[in-house]
Amino acid sequence: MSATGRNDKDVDIDLARLVLAIWERRGKIAAATLIAGGLAFAASSAMSPVYRGEARVLIETRTASFGNADPNGASSQQVLDDLNIVSQTQLLQSVDLIKQVARNMKLYELTEFDPDASPSLLSRLLILAGMKKNPLEVAPEERVISTFREKLQVYRAETSRVIAVEFSSKDPALASAIPNEILKVYLSQQSGAKLDANSEAARWLEPEIASLREKVREADKKVADYRASADLLTVGEGTNFATRQLGDISSELARVRGERANAEARAENVRNALSSGRPTDTLPDIIASQMIQRLKETESGIQSQISDLSTTMLDGHPRIKALRAQLGGIRSQIETETRKVLASLENEANVSRLRERQIVQQLNTLKADGARAGEDSVDLNDLERDATAQRQLLETYLARYREATSRTASMDSSPADARVISAAVEPRQPYFPKVGPIVVVVSLVTFLLSCVVVMLVELFTGRALRPVGASRNEELEAQETTIEPVVTPVAVTQVVATPVAPVEVVSAEHMAVEADEALATEMEETLVLDEAKTDDDAQAEDDEPTGLETFSIEMVAEYLAMKGVGPVATVVSPAGDAGSTATVMLARAVSEGGRTVVIVDMTASACPTRLMAPSVNLPGITDLLAGEVNFAETIHNDRLSSAHIVPQGKTPAREAMRVIDRLTMVVSALADVYDTVLIECGAVDVVRAAGILKNLSTDIIVSAPDPDEKVLSEVMQTLADDGHSRVLVMSGMNSQRQQQGNRTAA
Repeated sequence: MSATGRNDKDVDIDLARLVLAIWERRGKIAAATLIAGGLAFAASSAMSPVYRGEARVLIETRTASFGNADPNGASSQQVLDDLNIVSQTQLLQSVDLIKQVARNMKLYELTEFDPDASPSLLSRLLILAGMKKNPLEVAPEERVISTFREKLQVYRAETSRVIAVEFSSKDPALASAIPNEILKVYLSQQSGAKLDANSEAARWLEPEIASLREKVREADKKVADYRASADLLTVGEGTNFATRQLGDISSELARVRGERANAEARAENVRNALSSGRPTDTLPDIIASQMIQRLKETESGIQSQISDLSTTMLDGHPRIKALRAQLGGIRSQIETETRKVLASLENEANVSRLRERQIVQQLNTLKADGARAGEDSVDLNDLERDATAQRQLLETYLARYREATSRTASMDSSPADARVISAAVEPRQPYFPKVGPIVVVVSLVTFLLSCVVVMLVELFTGRALRPVGASRNEELEAQETTIEPVVTPVAVTQVVATPVAPVEVVSAEHMAVEADEALATEMEETLVLDEAKTDDDAQAEDDEPTGLETFSIEMVAEYLAMKGVGPVATVVSPAGDAGSTATVMLARAVSEGGRTVVIVDMTASACPTRLMAPSVNLPGITDLLAGEVNFAETIHNDRLSSAHIVPQGKTPAREAMRVIDRLTMVVSALADVYDTVLIECGAVDVVRAAGILKNLSTDIIVSAPDPDEKVLSEVMQTLADDGHSRVLVMSGMNSQRQQQGNRTAA
């Protein structure tokens, strides 16, 4: 940013210098890397190779055959949870197992496992002096435990019941034989433990079974004796004689009561029919009487005869009278027989009633006997439960005893709860040392350390440090790192910005009025100076043609509009605030053409901010670069047009210049939103202003309201030497724009 110095202590790391320093010392770095790689190769080649063998075992519940299964069908397999697998892992590393393996393979005879078997001279002297314990006094199997454990590695395969046993040794044959021997001893110990458990179970069950048999015999005898003494004869499962008899009597009583009720109902039906004079022909008992049926047939025959004779004889005829007398006798007999049926039903009901009374008496007697038998059955049930419990326990012990004795027959009858799924094979290649990887790693580490040392030397000596924001050309030329404003010798009188006093808190209307007055004053001064120079400039142009082509504000605005959406232009004003004022007029001209435009105030005097913003004490570009505000807080409307402005800001320019690299990102974001982005740099070195936005595609506009050919020639030559070809010289406004500016200022 123009007209601001930078603290000389603010430096940055020059990555290019670091890379260059490493390249300059590439020979030494390569030599160190090769030497380290050679030493690593020699050291790894001189090491004794170590081989590793691996065997795997699956932990699972195993049984000998189906003949030893539980007769009740219950599963006796143990649950193999995570704790069980961890326990088996520890068993594979137990001291007893290691001793057995060392004893079987005579590992104590190998120097690799028992280095104390041949003590050195110093060790012997220490032993003789009593300062060290004689290792030969310890059993050979125990001396190899420590070394054996260092070479042994047992671990569980993740999320499985597989346990891997790894062993490392200088002898490849031992590296494969020892894991297999470990699993062999482990399976043997597991099978032996099962056999021992079954043998101990059988020995314990034998006396228990004999004792239970006596207890069962005594319990059964007590039950039989008590049943005989209490006269509790059993006639079925869970039923004695008294209970069965009581049930039979109850059933008989119910049957007799039913018969009595039936007989009484039938007699009552016949009695009611006789007393009411109703016909009894439809009663079941009457119909069932053969005598009454024969009398009914006779009655029917006599009535037929009377009916036949009534057709030829009168009622007083002797024959009809005789038949009528016979009919009355027949009906009297029917009534007599009906009463006999009634008497028979009443007798049947009386017999049932007597039978019921007798059965009730027997039932009461049996109830008393049943109550006494129930009391006796309580004690009998207790004796039977004791006998049943003893019998069931005896049967369980007998089943377990048979199972235990069958599993103690041989080792195959009690297999271990594990199975070898992968036996160790003799390794062909050593697992350590890996010469190739060691050499590569050591060489790479040496190379990286060498590079780090070179970079640290460059940093500590200061050769890799450069001021913040300084370009490479400035550093090589040892130029000053602060950006100072360059005031070109313009022939006209420049408008010098008055230092802004501390801003007081006033209303927005008052601030707008003051800003309008300042704008009008500055525009009047600029226009007066332009009019004073008009005649002289015209005369100079007539006398001597200039070699520079200048453009008015309208022409530059039309040029920016022709470029399409998103052009970025860097404006340099060698004339100071007068050029910045022209840039403000350019922005307003672009906005009047219907395009969105924003000015980024990068000047030292904040001239665009004073002309466009409602107040100079607003957040702006320096605050945005320092990260103290966001985009929305830094963009403000122009007071006299639809253009926008990003003010200078309140953060000191020195702090903003430390993060000047962010300006490219800020301008790119603005170019995505606005049609035109104008970056007003003020009276700053044009090369430095263009270098700030070197990563953007930007035009350079030299704002010179009163162009001086000599000054402009020097500026154009400087830009051309720096490689900038797209440069426009904006000299001022046409007459129409001047009149409009006068009306605006007024």
